[in-house]
Amino acid sequence: MSETLPPVIVLVRPQLGENIGKAARAMLNFGLTEMRLVSPRDGWPNPSAGPAAAGADVVLERAQVFTTLADAVSDCSHVYATTVRKRGVSKPVLTPEQAAKDIVLAQGRSALVFGPERSGLETDDVALARAIVTAPINAEFGSLNLAQAVILCAYEYSKHCDLVQPTAEDLLPPAPQEEFEGMFEQLAAMLEPRGYFEPYSRAAATRRTLRSMLTKPGWNHLEVRTLRGVLSALARKPGPREGRG
Repeated sequence: MSETLPPVIVLVRPQLGENIGKAARAMLNFGLTEMRLVSPRDGWPNPSAGPAAAGADVVLERAQVFTTLADAVSDCSHVYATTVRKRGVSKPVLTPEQAAKDIVLAQGRSALVFGPERSGLETDDVALARAIVTAPINAEFGSLNLAQAVILCAYEYSKHCDLVQPTAEDLLPPAPQEEFEGMFEQLAAMLEPRGYFEPYSRAAATRRTLRSMLTKPGWNHLEVRTLRGVLSALARKPGPREGRG
């Protein structure tokens, strides 16, 4: 089986350049780069799109313009129309999650089609699609803007890709138990002569409470070393500069 290509994002008669830029930004965050525009109201390129894209220039630079939706999806075997309601057309209705799974498993190009900001897709636009994509939303307030709709579908597709969570590489593993025990005993030794564990009939319970509190965060070894450095500094006698206002 040939490798599945990422879906094409098709914006039908978009009205504002800013919204095209925001949609491009939404796309690139989740690895999608192919945007197709059908008769954008203010023409293309649009100077308002660049600033709104916030750096997603590659999407705007590669954007293709078509006169009709049929032309824009002519090479796509699977077309999904995003719309709040069926608009009198009988089509299978999928959630963004279900559509993403279908796109990953399907052979051939897929397109996710989004309508104009004010009115959404027209009945003739939806008629070209194989299925309708509708997100479960508040029945009393269904008002996603264009970029929000794009990011919702793009995010669901990204779950099937090898995208890396930005903060994942910055996290250090928890410190080994040996390091924690050393820190805890150091702290207890400093607290003992200061009467922290009095009355001694409650000393064991106090130690358990302190240990439980300190083990909750799952500190990494740098954090343990930092706290031990603080404790060592507290254990030293004040230097000649300390205590001066």
